[in-house]
Amino acid sequence: MKKSFLPAVVLSLTILAGCGNTDNSAHQTNNEHGESHAGHSAGTEQHSSDQGYLNAAFTFPAGSATANNETELSVQITDQKGVPVNDFEVNHEKLLHLIIVNHDLSYFSHIHPDFKGEGRFSINTQFPAGGDYKLFADFKPAGGSSTTLSEWVKIEGEPAAHTDLKADTKLVKEVGDKEVELAVSNTFAKEETILTFHLRDARTKAGIDNLEPYLGAVGHVVILSEDASQYLHVHPLDEKATGPEAQFATTFPQAGIYKIWGQFQHRGEVITVPYVVEVKER
Repeated sequence: MKKSFLPAVVLSLTILAGCGNTDNSAHQTNNEHGESHAGHSAGTEQHSSDQGYLNAAFTFPAGSATANNETELSVQITDQKGVPVNDFEVNHEKLLHLIIVNHDLSYFSHIHPDFKGEGRFSINTQFPAGGDYKLFADFKPAGGSSTTLSEWVKIEGEPAAHTDLKADTKLVKEVGDKEVELAVSNTFAKEETILTFHLRDARTKAGIDNLEPYLGAVGHVVILSEDASQYLHVHPLDEKATGPEAQFATTFPQAGIYKIWGQFQHRGEVITVPYVVEVKER
């Protein structure tokens, strides 16, 4: 069920244990391939972690958020007794990764709120249009498992037109002066899939072999199902790779349409490359 922020109401979630740049359509469990975090249905999610149940409250201190206006967004992490969680492990150079998408996945943002103490993270951000957005807080409590907490929120303002998500017929995208091609080893649910990104100069087609570390790795991949109920955050097989290829291993939990965002850094610029694939049952 989708929920809205209300000034006097705190939206709480419980954790998915072991499971967590804008994109204008161009521009948990641990395994040997890194972390592939699988999300579940939207709304309240109740899963236990090594430390018991954890909760997240996503709030706007001003009471609400309006499209195209900078607003403070707060994420409060507490344990099952409501006590703030203060010890977090650095996970890919950050204490918390916040992923934001809109209702049709045409908008994507990967940002990093600052830790303010007493379990609270805060960041100023903007939403490009009114409507429904899903927030994913991806973090690792000290001594615990990688954790993702999520919730739908309502942003005030004129909503953007809905765009149906359709599988790409060609997995080649241009972002600025770069061409990025995605090869998918298979598109069957519940089977290991290797995602191979080939990065090259869009004009010369020469491979780019000097990618810079982005959050401590050659790249990061976030995958969401069409309804944003299934979430995967995938780390590379070889974190120290520099291109022109970057490989990631994951498993799609069920059949359906998925959107994939690959993120890489080159010459100080982070690029986000989106793809849409259809996953089937074998």
